[in-house]
Amino acid sequence: MPNQITLPQGIQTILDEAYRQASVTSVLTSEPSQLRPSNNVHEFCYPQLEVGGLGDYDRNGGYAKNSGVSLEWKTVEADYDRGTKIMVDEMDNQESFDLAFGQAANTLLRDHVAPEGDAFTFAKIAALSGISTDTATIANGSQFLDAILTASTAMDEDEVPEENRFLFTTPTLIKSVKALDTTKSREALDGFAGIVKVPRGRFYTAIDLLSGRTDDEISGGWKPSEGGYAKTTDTDIASGKDYYTKSGETYTKVTSPAKADIANYYEKVGVAKPINFLIVHKPAIIKFDRHVAGPTVISPDMNPDADASIVKYRKYGIVDGYENKRAGIYLSHQ
Repeated sequence: MPNQITLPQGIQTILDEAYRQASVTSVLTSEPSQLRPSNNVHEFCYPQLEVGGLGDYDRNGGYAKNSGVSLEWKTVEADYDRGTKIMVDEMDNQESFDLAFGQAANTLLRDHVAPEGDAFTFAKIAALSGISTDTATIANGSQFLDAILTASTAMDEDEVPEENRFLFTTPTLIKSVKALDTTKSREALDGFAGIVKVPRGRFYTAIDLLSGRTDDEISGGWKPSEGGYAKTTDTDIASGKDYYTKSGETYTKVTSPAKADIANYYEKVGVAKPINFLIVHKPAIIKFDRHVAGPTVISPDMNPDADASIVKYRKYGIVDGYENKRAGIYLSHQ
């Protein structure tokens, strides 16, 4: 996106900036010791440990020989490689009293890097297979409280440790349950290592990352996913579900679906759904930035192409979950 800089008529000492919250998923960042780089630069390895159970002790034969210890290194590929370069002409910067470039790096991190990183993290976690998922419309504090208690009980039954459980939810839902002012509500919210308020705009089950390279995505960033179409795997018509037929590249909604034609039907998949709340046991998650470059500032005298200052930033990493710890994730979405 080309620069759009309006020069001031007089010195303005207070910047008119949008309110933005810093990253809310930093509490999930994994310790570097949890992962190891592989021979391939784009891959990571992490250990998955299993130990056999007890067996009958025999006074003559001694201990039972079970399966012992199984330590397997799982290999995963990096799934996040994003960056940008901002260049501001030196005279534009001087005539704006150094504001055009002086605030560029901070604004980039606050308005784009942090929100996109959070949205990507939540969408990746929501897409993991085998996690506990509940679909509901939560309209008030009582419903939210009931949903939280149900989720916590399910994790207790699955023997997920209470330590390091984090609750992510919207400010609206947090305030709705606190407004109840009951012992039950306080106890429900006290059972977490942390309660993190997530701005609604970052809290979806799926997002699309914009390339910043094509005309329709030139501004970069991300947006809630509009989804796509896939051949349905249903063998019978599901009540209330939308089915589509395909003609060329056009999909048309079927007004009266029939079981006899279901093999030719498509359904929409991957559409972003607003998340009500997400409970994460931190050890169940892999969230690791292998490489972060910047924000790096390059002065005009070091820029071989133009009399302009440059700020550049890149982040390369992964968000994933341990396959044998999926019970440590509970998702509720609309």
